[in-house]
Amino acid sequence: MGTTAGLTRRQFLRVSGLAGGGLLLATWVEPFGSALGGATAFAAEPGAGFTPNAFVRIAPDGRVTITAQNPEIGQGVKTMLPMLIADELDVDWKSVTIEQAPLDTVRFQNQLAGGSTATPNHWLPMRRAGAVARALLVAAAANTWGVPASECRTASGVVRHPASRRSLPYGKLLAGAASLPVPDPETVKLKDPADFKIIGTRVPGVDNPAIVRGQPLYGIDMSVPGMLHATFVKCPVFAGKVAGANLDEVRSQPGVRHAFVVEGGAALNGLLGGVAIVADSWWAARRARDTLRVTWDEGATAEQGSSTFAERAAELTRAAPQRSLRLDGDPTAALASAHRVVEADYAYPFLAHAPLEPMNCTAHFKDGALELWALTQTPQRGRSLVASTLGIPEDRITIHLTRGGGGFGRRLNNDYLVEAAWIAKEIGVPVKLLWTREDDFQHDFYRPAGFHHLRGGVDAGGRLVAWRDHFVSFGEGERFAPSAGISPNEFPARFVPHFALDVSVMPLGVPTGALRAPGSNGLAFVFQSFLDELAAAAGRDPVQFRYDLLSAAEQGDGEGPAPRFVAARMRGVLERVAARSGWGKRSLPSGTGMGVAFHFSHRGYFAEVVQASVARDGAVRAEHVWVAGDIGSPIINASGGEHQVQGAVLDGLGAALGQEITIERGRTVQAGFHEYPLLGIRQAPPVEVEFVASGFPPTGLGEPALPPVAPALCNAIFAATGTRVRSLPLSRHSLARDTR
Repeated sequence: MGTTAGLTRRQFLRVSGLAGGGLLLATWVEPFGSALGGATAFAAEPGAGFTPNAFVRIAPDGRVTITAQNPEIGQGVKTMLPMLIADELDVDWKSVTIEQAPLDTVRFQNQLAGGSTATPNHWLPMRRAGAVARALLVAAAANTWGVPASECRTASGVVRHPASRRSLPYGKLLAGAASLPVPDPETVKLKDPADFKIIGTRVPGVDNPAIVRGQPLYGIDMSVPGMLHATFVKCPVFAGKVAGANLDEVRSQPGVRHAFVVEGGAALNGLLGGVAIVADSWWAARRARDTLRVTWDEGATAEQGSSTFAERAAELTRAAPQRSLRLDGDPTAALASAHRVVEADYAYPFLAHAPLEPMNCTAHFKDGALELWALTQTPQRGRSLVASTLGIPEDRITIHLTRGGGGFGRRLNNDYLVEAAWIAKEIGVPVKLLWTREDDFQHDFYRPAGFHHLRGGVDAGGRLVAWRDHFVSFGEGERFAPSAGISPNEFPARFVPHFALDVSVMPLGVPTGALRAPGSNGLAFVFQSFLDELAAAAGRDPVQFRYDLLSAAEQGDGEGPAPRFVAARMRGVLERVAARSGWGKRSLPSGTGMGVAFHFSHRGYFAEVVQASVARDGAVRAEHVWVAGDIGSPIINASGGEHQVQGAVLDGLGAALGQEITIERGRTVQAGFHEYPLLGIRQAPPVEVEFVASGFPPTGLGEPALPPVAPALCNAIFAATGTRVRSLPLSRHSLARDTR
């Protein structure tokens, strides 16, 4: 392997003495948990600053500072990843302080938030960082006492020699530890899980006190001296251009300092054309915006809309598929000879990310350098976008990562960063760009809509023998629009002897992107609902039908760059959730039913049961949700893990019940939460969570618990009413029951 930023695999860890007598430990984390090498000692010059790559800093008083490298958007990595280091370092959590790192590609790799990758990427590297530090401190104490290191023990930031009853706190060992050669991290013994003191416990989020007290943490809180405030108005039709605007009238408004046209480009995830208004206050900029009148060149996307997409999807469904992604056996013959055949059309809508904190970024351009304060899930990609758009070298751009008030995939795109940067470069003083709520809804990167025409067949024994899906999505040729695709291995591929997955696509000018559990959040609804239809056609219990399907699996090891679905792990969570929910054993009143679903995504196996009731007027209420998940073991932060699952379930319920984005004449109709309702507290059911421990290393948790809840809810509605829901959201359906 070559070098990255001048560092090789052999330079995984460094230790140096700090001015003031502290100890600095650093780590180089290679992408996706690659193999890690050893290291050599590194001594700083007296009085020198911090050495790049710092993760751990120990002060003479024993206080430990751990750097959190990944962006924090509510998923808990600012707490969870430092827990790994602290436990292996063997210090008390109360003695630890967490600092958020800025973007720094010399010190860090994988400095991002997305794809539930933080845990699998950092499970071993972070533990090794703590374990190497502990080994150095133990060696320093052993040298001081003239005893073998193997006779020493650590606890609560203290090295002890039980035989002689001597002890030294870490703060007294820093100089000695800094002078030692660093051991190869792969050879340093990690803790036995039975000895974990922090990992596996319930640890509150490190930012919780500041959040409760309302202290500034988020990008929206940012303020720098001399800062102005900006709003940026883009064409309602995506990628439209400014043809004319009443800028003189806008400039005459109270408090307005600047108003100018930004030409922009055509890339939906870059700088688009619009009008920037800069004022002394946000309110002044917002009021001036109300006076803005723009003539837009709307472009070809103005011809697109949700109704035209649906019409075109229906045409494509009736035509021959454009291409085949997978073909196993002979589905045509198997369907012709099947005992029962079910045919159905399913659809799901565009969805918005709808984070509570709108997009924002504070920027200051001075002396050829640019400083940004914002939360971005992909800061390195954001810096590259800004650099290429503004013609600024990347090493002249600094990004300070704030906490994010939600992301869910929206902040994977960095359009708001490049807008703020462009405005700051234009005016030459600090400026905070803050989107309105309407901007946030109407200029999102939406979860793509999707359409499926399905046919499935069961034999006389009730077994699923044939499956054909004609998936109609968005894209051009063999290229899908962002997050609009499907894998040829998507379940139930490999589980049905005669299986076909066909695809047709249509062009799209609407920006799309990853939303929590991308792809899976729509596909699970379709496939797990259709499985229920097939179970009903076969006269089988839905859980038993799934057991039988899983028993026919082609086994895989589940590991590698693209983990394969392992049937035994899914069966394990399905068994647990069936037992926990009392599946088949509950006596339910009329109008109430239970539904089940499972899904594998982002290395996580989740099965969920929803108990729901449908009132006579058609009102749907999710009464209880049971969840069983297998993401390996241990669950690093038991509190954060449980909350992530509960949040994912409630998020999925809200989307299923009433959320959709509709496009008319190339523009988004919905403009706020009044038209895109989040789940209310009175709608939120109890969510019981159980994790199934397995022998696999722990994986991510932000996404995989979401996909099963929508199909489980819709399957519960069928059990309660006999009505099958084949499109979302539920608010579009009349589920009123006959009261005669």
